[in-house]
Amino acid sequence: MNATVAKCDLTYLDKRADWWRGAVIYQIYPRSFQDDSGDGVGDLRGITRRLPYIASLGVDAIWISPFFTSPMKDFGYDVSDYRDVDPMFGTLSDFDTLVQTAHGLGLKIMIDLVLSHSSDQHPWFVESRADRDNDKANWYVWSDANPDGTPPTNWLSIFGGSAWTWDARRCQYYMHNFLVSQPDLNFHEPAVQEALLDVARFWLERGVDGFRLDTINFYTHDAKLRDNPPLPPEKRNASIAPAVNPYNHQEHLYDKNRPETLDFLRKLRAAMDPYGAAAVGEVGDAQRGLEIMGEYTAGDDLVQMCYAFELLSGDRPDAASIADLMDHVARVAKDGWACWAYSNHDVMRHASRWNLTEDAQKLFATLLMCLRGSACIYQGEELGLTEAELSFDDLQDPYGVEFWPEFKGRDGCRTPMVWEASNSQGGFTTAVKPWLPVAPEHLRHAVAVAEQDETSLLHHYRHVIALRNAHPALAHGVMEALLIDGSALSFLRRTEDQTLWCAFNLSDEDQAVTMPDGNWCVVDGAETAVTGGASCVLGAWQSLVMKPEGDK
Repeated sequence: MNATVAKCDLTYLDKRADWWRGAVIYQIYPRSFQDDSGDGVGDLRGITRRLPYIASLGVDAIWISPFFTSPMKDFGYDVSDYRDVDPMFGTLSDFDTLVQTAHGLGLKIMIDLVLSHSSDQHPWFVESRADRDNDKANWYVWSDANPDGTPPTNWLSIFGGSAWTWDARRCQYYMHNFLVSQPDLNFHEPAVQEALLDVARFWLERGVDGFRLDTINFYTHDAKLRDNPPLPPEKRNASIAPAVNPYNHQEHLYDKNRPETLDFLRKLRAAMDPYGAAAVGEVGDAQRGLEIMGEYTAGDDLVQMCYAFELLSGDRPDAASIADLMDHVARVAKDGWACWAYSNHDVMRHASRWNLTEDAQKLFATLLMCLRGSACIYQGEELGLTEAELSFDDLQDPYGVEFWPEFKGRDGCRTPMVWEASNSQGGFTTAVKPWLPVAPEHLRHAVAVAEQDETSLLHHYRHVIALRNAHPALAHGVMEALLIDGSALSFLRRTEDQTLWCAFNLSDEDQAVTMPDGNWCVVDGAETAVTGGASCVLGAWQSLVMKPEGDK
């Protein structure tokens, strides 16, 4: 084995027409991004004001968490009108302006569709619960009680307790995988599917480029209402629900993950295709998440992308676990497409969850841009924001209130974005008190501060996104030759026209890495890497991207 190394220039190349494949998507949690109205809650006009910043990152699209009309029991994930904007976020006109401005900056817009359930204040549910004979009586999941009055199945809610609540109007139970105020829609009812497809068409007509599909594997329940079997303790995984939640004690065979979901996804894809739109589905399952991702994205008639929770939970990944993950995906989703993320609005920020130094955060950012699949970045991740510590009195999230203090909920990752360090609200709002407090420790990471520091994490994110944009092999090439050298992981990314070798030292100690045969030149990464023929030595948290000498 022999390898030589030289320095090469970065060459920027055009993207493929199927923009979603390998796209970098920036997630916005609208309540916490930018308050334009001064009421302490972020809004659509605030997002529009900050679009030039997002465009400057080099991302392809933004995903906006729900802004629809809602009583806000679950902060927009309980929709009472799928076709309008909640007044706290603005108006439909504000949304149209946002779309037009984003498109002018080269950004695509993906919105968060919450189709598995609605608010109990949605007119559909109000009518459905009125009696058993109305036009929408079958639009939600209703069932008689067992003979002893207990719920019809043993299904549990992710937010705690039974997934069934008694309704005195119909003298029946209704199903809710989440809050009592979030009844599940009945996807076995054709009229429900058509109504939801009409919702998708409404937003496609307004110019959206795609959807993030909340809880995509929860759409369909078992029509026979069979009990879930118990899950042995050794197989329990707290990646979807905290360990203190008995939801982890069941194997969720019948309350979600049903094969009938595929039929609806084909209908949704057919509705999206005339608009050139794409979707990324959230797969919430602790045992079969990757397999479901493979099922839902296989071929060209289902959703384009899905993400599971392997990189959103658990211990800090190392070289071996990432290699195992990529091998697993290659087996169960070889015809599908993954979308990877380290952080989002539902999990502790990864800087805290994995206890990362800034150098480690830079390494993981580079790795994310080199993995096969698309990538999501959660607002503030590019600044290195940590999980905010909140008091119980500051909590807004019902999940945290229910399981406090063993699980503190999701508010710690939802605190406001910090734009400047000159005031206690970080430039997020002019209001005296935002809906969640700005973490004082976040101020030193504010955008205005990071912009002035060429070595900041923000500039590093811009750099590695540009690296991905420049090389089709990183955006949509195959992944081959995964190799583990102690704490280091290396692999090839390849298209017909381009080959790149990527290596990462996921530790704070030097690590020798075996190089592939041939003559190589450095595209990006460790200027201080020591090469010695068949191997190179990467320092702590260093990465190296190379290409064969003479390649484009």
